[in-house]
Amino acid sequence: MYKVVHLSPMIPSYDVSKTVAFFINLLAFRVIRDDGAYVILARGEHRVHILKAGDNIGEMEFYLEVDDVESVWDGIKSHLQDLEFRAPFNREYGMREIHVVIPETRALLFIGQVLR
Repeated sequence: MYKVVHLSPMIPSYDVSKTVAFFINLLAFRVIRDDGAYVILARGEHRVHILKAGDNIGEMEFYLEVDDVESVWDGIKSHLQDLEFRAPFNREYGMREIHVVIPETRALLFIGQVLR
């Protein structure tokens, strides 16, 4: 069985720097990753991801970080036949991920594990 490490909202923003400033100045979050158009903020064990909104980004997204993405995949792959999804794959930023569109929403669920 896998362990959930973090469940983080991924918030599209038309001005990433202003959105990040909101979380830092008002709510005392700190930056743990920043590459301009994508910022991850943390406060304690909680995470918020801010990404640049645009033509292809505008829906709500959630990032579920786990300790064993293959275990998650083994448990869900037989239940995905009617869903839009992407099987586990490695990302250039050091994560192994599964992508699933949440039914009847404009929301995308990323399930990921840090590659070691």
